[in-house]
Amino acid sequence: MTNSWPRFQIPCRINETVWVVERLGCFQCEKLLSWPCVVLPLGGEEIELYRPFRQIKIHSERAFGKIAISLAVAFLSFLLVFFRLLSSAPLHQDSPERHSLWPWVYLTGFAYFALHMATATRYGYFRDALYYLACADHLAFGYVDQPPLFPFIAWIARHTLGTSLYALMFWPALAGAARILLIAACARELGAKRFGVELAAVLAATPAVWWVIDHQFAMNAFEPLFWTGCAYVILCMIHTQNPKLWLVFGLIAGLGLETKYSTAVFCLALLLGLLLTHQRRLLFTPWVFAGGAVALLLFLPNLIWNIQHHWPFLDLVRNIRVTGKDLAYPPLAYLAQQIVMMSPVSLPFWFGGLLFYFFSRNAKSYRAFGWAFLITLGLFLISHGKDYYSAPAYPIVLAAGAVAAERPFEQQTSESPSKWRSIFRAVCFAWLIFGVAIILPLVLPVLPLDAFLRYQSHSPLRPKPTERSFVGAVLPQYYADELPWEQQVAAVARVYHSLSPEDQAKAAIFCDNYGQAGAIDFFGPRYGLPQALSGHQNYFLWGPRNYTGEIVILEGVREAEARKEFAFVEVAATLNIPYAYSYETRPILVCRGLKWNLQAIWPRVKNWR
Repeated sequence: MTNSWPRFQIPCRINETVWVVERLGCFQCEKLLSWPCVVLPLGGEEIELYRPFRQIKIHSERAFGKIAISLAVAFLSFLLVFFRLLSSAPLHQDSPERHSLWPWVYLTGFAYFALHMATATRYGYFRDALYYLACADHLAFGYVDQPPLFPFIAWIARHTLGTSLYALMFWPALAGAARILLIAACARELGAKRFGVELAAVLAATPAVWWVIDHQFAMNAFEPLFWTGCAYVILCMIHTQNPKLWLVFGLIAGLGLETKYSTAVFCLALLLGLLLTHQRRLLFTPWVFAGGAVALLLFLPNLIWNIQHHWPFLDLVRNIRVTGKDLAYPPLAYLAQQIVMMSPVSLPFWFGGLLFYFFSRNAKSYRAFGWAFLITLGLFLISHGKDYYSAPAYPIVLAAGAVAAERPFEQQTSESPSKWRSIFRAVCFAWLIFGVAIILPLVLPVLPLDAFLRYQSHSPLRPKPTERSFVGAVLPQYYADELPWEQQVAAVARVYHSLSPEDQAKAAIFCDNYGQAGAIDFFGPRYGLPQALSGHQNYFLWGPRNYTGEIVILEGVREAEARKEFAFVEVAATLNIPYAYSYETRPILVCRGLKWNLQAIWPRVKNWR
């Protein structure tokens, strides 16, 4: 922290703690402090060291860790309390007997969590995870390509469990297990008995897309919790007719918007679904506006940030459209991909759940959820969204599918299940478990790469690429993006340390995309590398720092493009990384004599795509 007042510095280190003194309202220490920090007064013998001054003690990194641990404990405690309430508390006085989620629903969630943790170290760090960790080092109320909540989660992760593969996998795997419990709870509130609740839990662990998403340290694993949480609150309102629950809806929606903007699509779909059914009376209350105010209040910091930065996310979306980065599939192909994404074995259940909402007399009160699902799917189809964008909408039809599967074989008057009902239940579970076993090697890294490629070559369920750069790749994107990073960084380090000390002091490391830059920032310290520069996404806003471009190590940039900008270009190293994308194995270049000052031309390097 700096100001114009006189400074008095007495640097001293005791057990790696920075001790500083304060006078005239300012303080100075011998290292750059991170903010926020915790300031504690000294006492005892330390006070006698410098009697004319008031001493303070700065615990920056340790304070971050304590705060993060406290937040993580509070978050996990909230989850435990929330799911305890799901397990036992009735929605209203007249609710029928509710079946506990314990033990089978919890065991299903634990098995799902354990499988992800067991395979956490099979390949490597996911591209986006490295970028989110870089964003966590630059906490803000907004970013070019995302709201601020997940970088804050990444900051908590870094300062609690750490950044090992096991530590990072803990968070999305936990979110996936929580989603299983939430879907089972939704099924119970829709009227499912013990079999239906347990079936909903297994259905929630079936879709291929969630096995992939929950194995990545990214925001997509958390998004279904907010979507399903909003639907659960609407379900509570339908049962209780308590309009004050719009406040809870606003809280969950606001947090969802701070995680991913697409939450707005599902919230809109839920409101339209209510409007299209007799439950529209829930909308005609002032509490709707109160809930909206809560959501707006939570979203306001990010909204202000976007206004101040001239809506970078809209620029990003527009650039993606103009460049044709994403592949757009025709409607039938898009719907077919939905079936593959959700696993074909789950199709009878989630499609049956959709029919249940529209055609079952018992589901007339819940028809809004059927409309919400169709509206969400339709909006993404019309806007040519990626297939997985609609995945968080499926919990509401999976929960209904479990209820619909249970209804035909109900025997209310019999205490013991019939023979046919027992057979049907066994077939349902066997069908789903078999389906998971078939797809698991495709969506979870249980096999070495060579064995995976052999398995993939015989499978008809290989997902279609979602971006043009993925076309023709040997590996699916979610595996290819875990492979090249430390090898790249090691090669850059060899090039960097081959320079003279004078050149190293002036050399900037410029990367073509945030995956490469995030890898430099994550692995670089152990190789003695400075932080990277890039024009990609939020790296552009972090600027060129004090580099002028006199010497630049380029990673991921074509040699022909580099020669247009520099007086001298040398191929310093080549990369041979099997199965990585071609743009990740371009030669590493040492460039000298940038034709323009990097500080002046920085706006030209902006690459939001």
